[in-house]
Amino acid sequence: LASGREGGHLDLPRMRKGGMRGGIFALFTPSPGDEGPAPIGHCGGAEGGTFVEPLAEPVPHEVAAADATAVAGRLFALERAGEVTVARSIADIDGALAEGAPPVAVLHLEGAEPIDPALESLPAWYAAGLRSIGPVWSRANAFATGVQFVFPSSPDIGPGLTDAGVALIKACAELGIVVDLSHLNEKGFWDVADLEVGPLVASHAGAHAVAAASRNLTDRQLDAIADSGGLVGIVFATVFTRADFASDPDTPLATIAAHARYVADRIGVEHVALGSDFDGATVPAALGDAA
Repeated sequence: LASGREGGHLDLPRMRKGGMRGGIFALFTPSPGDEGPAPIGHCGGAEGGTFVEPLAEPVPHEVAAADATAVAGRLFALERAGEVTVARSIADIDGALAEGAPPVAVLHLEGAEPIDPALESLPAWYAAGLRSIGPVWSRANAFATGVQFVFPSSPDIGPGLTDAGVALIKACAELGIVVDLSHLNEKGFWDVADLEVGPLVASHAGAHAVAAASRNLTDRQLDAIADSGGLVGIVFATVFTRADFASDPDTPLATIAAHARYVADRIGVEHVALGSDFDGATVPAALGDAA
């Protein structure tokens, strides 16, 4: 990451070249047998025009905890080397804008499997620098059910938060950890909203009215995010921005702009951010990478 690498979307040299001063750095533990996130867009079946990605296998807490701890260690090693600043405060993020300052990394768990259901490890993760967490990736765990990739489909797939999930949301609010709703299904989304613990945030999602993928946000969800003072990071993944859900690098940048414009027109530009999903999906070739 520090000296650059072949392929992918993001490393520190390309961040510097592109003027990218920071971002959310997600730790993700693959499901058993996978080398990374499921290859969305390469769908497992089709009937009547509906494409369904098979549900990913759950990951045991012990496996995810060991994996995430090791990956976080690499990030902290970069921090010790002066290559990045791990954001533990708003001041750290503001400081990344200074001339010559290293870029800032917000430590994020994409899927809360590294946290034990009793939440005894959550304060330790917070002390280490965790400031953002997605309760689920697109699979079930002890806290909630992730939204399966279905095209076209509403996000209303599966049950909502478990009791442990409710406790996790409340504990994150008390500590000051952002809860990312991007991979949570609709019932889980409304369970979080009903707790009224802070702004609703979806770090990488699109508008369901523009592309009817299960991972995208309905108008009601967008309105709730705005009412809470929250934020939508517009995803770059072509399977979520295109109306035909194709995993196609020849997708024009206009598809991303269409989602940004829709969200801005509906709930205000102050609720729109860049969500990317770099190194997690196919993005338009014209966008390229962090450079």
